[in-house]
Amino acid sequence: MVAGIIFVVVFVAALIYSTLTLARGRVRVEVCMQFAGRSSCRVASADTEQNALRTAITNACTLIASGVTDSQQCEHSTPLSVKWLK
Repeated sequence: MVAGIIFVVVFVAALIYSTLTLARGRVRVEVCMQFAGRSSCRVASADTEQNALRTAITNACTLIASGVTDSQQCEHSTPLSVKWLK
């Protein structure tokens, strides 16, 4: 019984610690993309600015481009706006 309680306390403490550690190192960005007359803005977060920017661009282009070729063209175009969030 005591071992079970200790296990639960240690597990919860590890979960809280890992959640707080991951949240501290995150970078958030909002990117707006325009392609084929449509536009979309998306927020993404990642461990680095480059990864967050790439993810936000990909997510925004997913909603406004259709097919692999259009998606690649959209993702390689210049964003309408990039806003770094705290």
